[in-house]
Amino acid sequence: MSAYFSALSAALKSAGIFQPCLVLDLGRLDRNIALVKDRLAPGLAVRLVDKSLACPPLLAHIAKALGTNHVMTFHPPISEAVLKAFPDADLLYGKPMPVGAARAALVNGEADWSRVCWLIDTQDRLAEYGALADELEIELRIAFEIDVGLHRGGFASPEALSQALSALPSHKRLRCEGVMAYEAHSPHIPNLFGGPVKALAKASAQATAFVACLGADQRRILNIGGSKTALLHHGSVANEVSMGSAFVLPSDFDTPGLDGFQPAAFIATPILKVVAPMLPGPPAVTRLLQALGRFPRKGCYLYGGKWMAEPVFPEGMQTNGLLGLSSNQQFMGLPADATARPGDYAFLRPTQSEAVLQQFGSIAVFSGGRIIDRWPALPMA
Repeated sequence: MSAYFSALSAALKSAGIFQPCLVLDLGRLDRNIALVKDRLAPGLAVRLVDKSLACPPLLAHIAKALGTNHVMTFHPPISEAVLKAFPDADLLYGKPMPVGAARAALVNGEADWSRVCWLIDTQDRLAEYGALADELEIELRIAFEIDVGLHRGGFASPEALSQALSALPSHKRLRCEGVMAYEAHSPHIPNLFGGPVKALAKASAQATAFVACLGADQRRILNIGGSKTALLHHGSVANEVSMGSAFVLPSDFDTPGLDGFQPAAFIATPILKVVAPMLPGPPAVTRLLQALGRFPRKGCYLYGGKWMAEPVFPEGMQTNGLLGLSSNQQFMGLPADATARPGDYAFLRPTQSEAVLQQFGSIAVFSGGRIIDRWPALPMA
């Protein structure tokens, strides 16, 4: 591990990067893409999750490798940026938007919003979007959110979905294109209650029952899954799965469904100071806590901090609850024999990719032992 991070450090220094940044290992990314292609069930397309890969060159790189133009989107400013960057992209909302947010996008947006499929989770929202389509005199594409066990909303039963479908003829400008299911709960079901395999099978069976309610012309989008489960679907009724974080593998995605994948994104930041740490107050308190193993005898201060990330290098580096976190100069405890010096780089592995990839303005792309490019991330707004 130290050789790997030493190589990243050398590349950053050579590139003149001496502030916190997000480093993307292009080789690891490509190996993760290859695993997706190898393990994806026949007949399934991949819909890339823009909130987890919020960087147009990154989205483009993965989309080209997989031959997909499907995107799952979650936030109108990002949706508009994706629509502009990818003229052939087909977008599906992964959560229902307040009708006011949809109206603002459609009225004030400068992109082709006809390529967006909006998500409907209730009869009331269906009526709101029907009224919006009539108000603006445009056709709106919609898909229905269905609950297959996560219980985060959406239509709770096939009967409820059938009732919504029966109301569609009264909304002449709405066009149903399918359903979206999400079963993120499956990997976390204890064996006492059937375990992950049975939970996934149950979710798939429930999705099949919902899809049976759709007409033949309402099945263009049969979406299920997320990064943790997408590659576990075989013989499902779905025709597409959503994936995002799996490609860079933040630590929250260390699950059996992604065995063999490698972390491809790290936060790198210079070490500003290496210290024999002392707590404010009487020195005896520090010495006592050190003797009890509650406070380290060696530590460092980082350039920045308080990220959604866990330390991975220098080995043994860890946060300390007594000094807490700081977004300016974060203290990290070090093993007593650590050889880190000011000017070295510390590395942290993001726990998630959404939001984190956008925190540094651009992404430093590492390949062949050097930083070969800087990919602009989408703005947080």
